[in-house]
Amino acid sequence: MPAPLPVRDGLGPARVRLRGGAVLVELANRFGEAAAAKVLNGEVCTADGTVVTASTVLKPNSHVYLYRDLPDEVTVPFEMPILHHDADIVVVDKPHFLATMPRGRHVAQTALVRLRRELALPELSPAHRLDRLTAGVLLFTVRPQVRGAYQSLFARGLVRKTYLAHAPVDPALIFPITVRSRIVKRRGCLQAVEEPGEPNAETVVEHCGGGRYRLTPRTGRTHQLRVHMASLGLPITGDPLYPDVADVPDDFGTPLRLVAHRLEFEDPLTGMTRQFTSARELPTD
Repeated sequence: MPAPLPVRDGLGPARVRLRGGAVLVELANRFGEAAAAKVLNGEVCTADGTVVTASTVLKPNSHVYLYRDLPDEVTVPFEMPILHHDADIVVVDKPHFLATMPRGRHVAQTALVRLRRELALPELSPAHRLDRLTAGVLLFTVRPQVRGAYQSLFARGLVRKTYLAHAPVDPALIFPITVRSRIVKRRGCLQAVEEPGEPNAETVVEHCGGGRYRLTPRTGRTHQLRVHMASLGLPITGDPLYPDVADVPDDFGTPLRLVAHRLEFEDPLTGMTRQFTSARELPTD
């Protein structure tokens, strides 16, 4: 069901599930005076678009919608070139340190919000995601009518992905290496972990000379490439999470040396082969 409030300045409204009772009282207790003020100012709506008032009472598990107050954010000082733009998709070359979409303390400084604002495309949506620390090719859909077709390509593993990475060299390893393991990422934990059980993640690792590697994931688990490289004893240069969580400065001077270099797939609307390649150089310093 679509939200009753439109996208505003690149951001859709937040949806809040209620415990039940007087909405004004619940929002004030849970989120403070600012949330209560939104009710009194007529800025909160129910799922059918009805404006919530001071006397509105709703059942448990009902939803209301409101625009969030944006946190203060440090501007990510890197350009995001557009590789392709048509009526159905937008493909960009995402920089390091820019999240794909709003989450936690990263809201306005995300690829999605930047593009919605710059291109005036309020219905733009990511077809897949890249980690905030990973740069490279990222695909968005322009219209809701085509969103499912492109997202399904990624969900079904029909997109051929190639990444480039910089990492240490181990002369004892013979490449290419296919790494298979079971990776689990639990909510609230920074790291994904490998556990015993049926493998759900597979990566082909090729050594291109020096400290450069070509990584071809055949699945799409969270942090898969970073976990698999660390499991080989080759943690990706600049990785603050693998193999160990590091206390690193909150600046832009130490990028993760990982780039989503190429996407290739058969377009679900036309059947034509599409290929998009990042122009970003892999930093090795």
